[in-house]
Amino acid sequence: MNERPLALVIDDEQQIRKLLRILLEEEYRVFESESGRQGLSDIAARRPDVVLLDLGLPDMDGMVVLKRLREWSRVPVLILSVREGPDDKVAALDGGADDYVTKPFESVELLARLRAIQRRGAVGPDEPYFQAGHLAIDFNSRTVSVSGDEVKLTATEYALLKVLAQHAGKVVTHKQLLREVWGPNAEEQSQYLRVYMTHLRKKIEISEAREKLLRTESGIGYRLVIPTRSH
Repeated sequence: MNERPLALVIDDEQQIRKLLRILLEEEYRVFESESGRQGLSDIAARRPDVVLLDLGLPDMDGMVVLKRLREWSRVPVLILSVREGPDDKVAALDGGADDYVTKPFESVELLARLRAIQRRGAVGPDEPYFQAGHLAIDFNSRTVSVSGDEVKLTATEYALLKVLAQHAGKVVTHKQLLREVWGPNAEEQSQYLRVYMTHLRKKIEISEAREKLLRTESGIGYRLVIPTRSH
């Protein structure tokens, strides 16, 4: 019998930790840390499968915790914070967070986001094949299929889709997409992104799908959604 994955909650509010423990314990083994320093120590000692990190910690800002953590660990991190401004979300995602959920949160959405960032850990740049619902990508042959039929993408459309697939389930910020697809000098050219995302949607989305694969995170970036069930 496989052991449940381990989730570490780093939050100084006891009530939030209690709520998250109740919510998570059916799917995860849950441990708690009350501060940033304790959280970093617990991550090193316990090697969790996923981390839920608050930004408003008593000893150091959660962004500092994230920065220090990313110096030595790639553990999936979901930010759970009352800060709801796009700038805070972009800073966290660009700083290495895998997703960002604001408090108060919907339990079902939080669990789905956690599952998504864990699944994403199995999909990386070295993975030769990717599938999400009706979409399939063969990175070796650089071919893309929708419902079994190959679709022709331009080099830029393919590069954009590849970045989203390699971060499937995660919000990829405008700046990151522009940097990876068009280069460091294009980080402010968001009009490029809007145009190519429109083209990409027309080519890979299908009207009969239960949910769209490409999701816009307003003011932040885009996410390639991994459907709950792939057909």
